[in-house]
Amino acid sequence: MSEKPKLSHLNDAGLPEMVDVSHKSESVRIATASGRLLAGKDIMASLAASGFNSKKGSILQTAIIAGTMAVKNTFNTIPLCHQLPISSCKFDISPDEEGFLISCTVKTEGKTGVEMEALHGVSVAALTIYDMCKALSHDLTIETIRLDHKSGGKNDFNR
Repeated sequence: MSEKPKLSHLNDAGLPEMVDVSHKSESVRIATASGRLLAGKDIMASLAASGFNSKKGSILQTAIIAGTMAVKNTFNTIPLCHQLPISSCKFDISPDEEGFLISCTVKTEGKTGVEMEALHGVSVAALTIYDMCKALSHDLTIETIRLDHKSGGKNDFNR
């Protein structure tokens, strides 16, 4: 009979606790997350006409830089995450007729995975696009931030 899954960040007394990874082997770990920012056809047409630049600068380049900074600092934002050496962080931000599809792939060689880093990167990239576009409208929606893939740990995942 298999053991019932339990939350990994709670100890036996139910208190929050960082997971002890000291017994784990190092391996290459990769995670990809994605999300979407919906802006609407009129706003996207306006942004496309400006080359996706605003008075604050390039929307896409700024979102990539902000997302990368978020990936590298996930442990500062999410209390029980480990500080990880990031080997690679790649973004793909694709504008379409309705908004932006944001994807972030993070890689490390370590004892714990990088799914939180990928999710955090997508979230901050989406928030950065929101910030840079809110002068056009506050009717922007960030949605469907999710893990798409993770590999290299105990359990791989593919959506």
